[in-house]
Amino acid sequence: MSIARKARRSGGARVRPKPEMIYVTGGEFTMGSDHHYVEEKPAHRVKVDGFWIDKTPVTNAEFKRFIKETGHVTFAEIAPDPKDYPGALPHMLRAGSLVFKKSQGPVDLTNWSNWWNFTFGADWRHPHGPGSSIKDIDDHPAVHIAYRDAEAYAKWAGKELPSEAEWEFAACGGLEGKEFAWGDELEPGGKCVANTWQGEFPWQNLMKDGYEGTSPVGIYLPNGYGLHDMIGNVWEWTTDWYASSHQQQKSCCMPVNPRGPRAEDSYDPCQPQIKIPRKVIKGGSHLCAPNYCRRYRPAARHAEPIDTSTCHLGFRCIKRERTVSDDVSAKTSQPSA
Repeated sequence: MSIARKARRSGGARVRPKPEMIYVTGGEFTMGSDHHYVEEKPAHRVKVDGFWIDKTPVTNAEFKRFIKETGHVTFAEIAPDPKDYPGALPHMLRAGSLVFKKSQGPVDLTNWSNWWNFTFGADWRHPHGPGSSIKDIDDHPAVHIAYRDAEAYAKWAGKELPSEAEWEFAACGGLEGKEFAWGDELEPGGKCVANTWQGEFPWQNLMKDGYEGTSPVGIYLPNGYGLHDMIGNVWEWTTDWYASSHQQQKSCCMPVNPRGPRAEDSYDPCQPQIKIPRKVIKGGSHLCAPNYCRRYRPAARHAEPIDTSTCHLGFRCIKRERTVSDDVSAKTSQPSA
């Protein structure tokens, strides 16, 4: 029996807000890691309240329905405002998004321009640029989604975006002290259990998992909470502003539902002239490889400017229990027609 079905509260069964959501009972867990990238430090105990969360990332079919009903225009479809990008080359101020391009051979892994290309005309409908489409991949995650696009979708769906702590807690699936969402081995028994990169990034993709790019959601086994694709396939947005490490906690107090630092603390120190805040993204993607970006772990985190979209970045939504209760109260308190 799923955790969602087991969950109960005083007054009867817990109300499922949407059929595509699963309830995650709140609790304590160790957030972060002291054994990998510096931004994951320090490992620390955190407590989160229970919440509902989408079983999978938002798909192309779901995002298409949102666009049809709202007329929303994504960030990637709008030409950048020169005022926001001082010093930018005028010919680059066109609508587009970042698209991965496999290199011809080994390259300098400190220079991401060796495999990323800002492609004019790339957006959620055209994930690889003009001439590409999402035909026949309705069940793949929607990509080229900037933060404001994810926020707009969540509002339309009557949901919210998760905090970093909520996302990481859900990704762990009830496991404690494990490196991956499924245990301590990347490929248990030699089997791929998430859509990540096999081979030497960014030029050799062995495709042991059968996919060179995104994959249909839900094809890999779920984690302990019944959630699919929390690791790999696409990165996912969270609401927390990014900091170069986790905030130090007071020895006397365990953080409860932490929400991260201030927006102004998230600016990229390498680009001080551009004041664009960055959010935390989680989960890694199909481009994460053993030789580069080993971020296919729940504790892993990365910074993403809120104005940026890519071919490996999507999102999923949550609904906190208090908002579910508010919705139910509002419906039951309405006078009959």
